[in-house]
Amino acid sequence: MRILVIRNDKIGDFMLAWPALALLKAARCHVTVMVPAYTQALAQLCPYVDDVLLDPGAACSPSQTRELLRQVRQGDFAAALVLYSTWRVGMLLWRAGVPVRLAPATKLAQVFYNHRITQRRSRSEKPEWDYNLDLAAALLKRLGLPRGVIGAPYLKLPASDVIARRKALADELGVPSQQRWLFAHVGSGGSANNLSIEQYRALLVALSMRLPDWIIVLTAGPNELGAVGQLETALIAHQVPVALLSGSDLTQFVHNVAAADAFMAGSTGPLHMAGVLDVPTVGFYPLRRSATALRWQTVNSPARRLAISPTPDMPNPQTFDGLPIEQVADQVASWLQRVA
Repeated sequence: MRILVIRNDKIGDFMLAWPALALLKAARCHVTVMVPAYTQALAQLCPYVDDVLLDPGAACSPSQTRELLRQVRQGDFAAALVLYSTWRVGMLLWRAGVPVRLAPATKLAQVFYNHRITQRRSRSEKPEWDYNLDLAAALLKRLGLPRGVIGAPYLKLPASDVIARRKALADELGVPSQQRWLFAHVGSGGSANNLSIEQYRALLVALSMRLPDWIIVLTAGPNELGAVGQLETALIAHQVPVALLSGSDLTQFVHNVAAADAFMAGSTGPLHMAGVLDVPTVGFYPLRRSATALRWQTVNSPARRLAISPTPDMPNPQTFDGLPIEQVADQVASWLQRVA
């Protein structure tokens, strides 16, 4: 059965759709995803995706809209599952005549869907990936298809590929492959509050003292190199074993993260890429209802994720001001020694 799944917003949001995609694929569906160009590489890497449709975005020209409509019509989809609903997407599916159109019962766009599920996501009562699973399960029930059993890891690269990538990275970065590697992605892309560069410096120095056999690998996109380069310099001054890994190719980034022993970041796309690989993750989440550690939980195994959040008694719980760095370092180091 041919299913179109739409999650056309940010990278982290798309990664949290992988359990839903896995559920559809377990029911032997042919899964096509509609995504923006910047998540295309990740969609092509996903083992539960058969085809990819590129969404030109809300600012697209009338001719691009007509072309997308043509592609959806030619897809001969039995159903569409909309994980992120907008008026434009709803109208597109309605005009394309997709027989079963299922989405959350929110926003005015719900008028275009003939099957709607009430979820109340704003309450953040469960993980985002679990809300997506509920929608996928509702669609399977509507189509009379069985629900299978799925679980982490949602992306398992061949062991030989991971070993080869780790060796290549060791040569590229000039670091020993036999030591533990903690990848730290200190940028946020503006999508979530994160520690400041100074807080990361203090935390990574403290972790290095507690984990003398670990190497810190800073990861950075092209727009983050300046700040991350300064952090690397500061860590070297504190005699922290550190290397800097930069690049913009998402497929390569995923293969690099697979070679890590653990991954640390704010609640952004890179953290959720590590999650689908079941790499142990240390995530930083502000104490804000729409951005809680529960709502934006990674999809790796429960024992392989650690969430750090401010406490209500801190000066501003919606940020990380006043975060007790030494206590956090104790917590993270103790956890890493158990799981990595």
